[in-house]
Amino acid sequence: MKRITVLLVEDHTLVRQGLRLLIEADGDIEIVGEAKTGREAVQMNGELHPEIIVMDIAMPLLNGLQATRQILKTSPTTKVLILSAHSDPEYIEQVVKAGALGYLIKHTSGEIVTKALRELHNGKTFFTHTIAKRLKTDYQKSSDGVGLEKKDSMELTPRESELLQLIAEGHVNKQIASELGISIKTVEKHRQRLMDKLNIHDIAGLTRFAIASGIIESSVQSTID
Repeated sequence: MKRITVLLVEDHTLVRQGLRLLIEADGDIEIVGEAKTGREAVQMNGELHPEIIVMDIAMPLLNGLQATRQILKTSPTTKVLILSAHSDPEYIEQVVKAGALGYLIKHTSGEIVTKALRELHNGKTFFTHTIAKRLKTDYQKSSDGVGLEKKDSMELTPRESELLQLIAEGHVNKQIASELGISIKTVEKHRQRLMDKLNIHDIAGLTRFAIASGIIESSVQSTID
């Protein structure tokens, strides 16, 4: 039997190690690589050519959704299974739009994860019952012209989403230019265009928008005096 090759993408080491143990407990599934950021995932996919990528959504530098879009643009036969701590309809909708074929909540059992991998391997999609139900409901609403209002002018391009994530994570223009491989002047132009498009002109506001849009996760930091 042909082994299912998997690239594991998760920025938390303990979670990644736990997933590896759960997945490789089944002898027909092999983890061929591990990535800690979306940027690493894009690079490693080009080097390793895994059949399936298990992708976390919330990661630094380049989140899982943007990484998925970039990977599928150059490698359309790659199958992506998203792992997330969220079950919000907005997250799920973004996953489907990005081209992922499955979506699992992080507290899902190892048995379900391996089942999802086999379903994708067999050319199917995999969403848990609750998520599949939400997708069906959202589809019916959109077909009836109901549901959430969409503001096309507010939808960000992949480059704008990348830039917004880096800004919200606290990177300055020089760092962003290095990360994206563009000039500082180009970063400044993109940054101004992004602010004008969103009508948000401060970093705090951009960060709040990034969190609300699912581009980054909010974090709680505790300070010990």
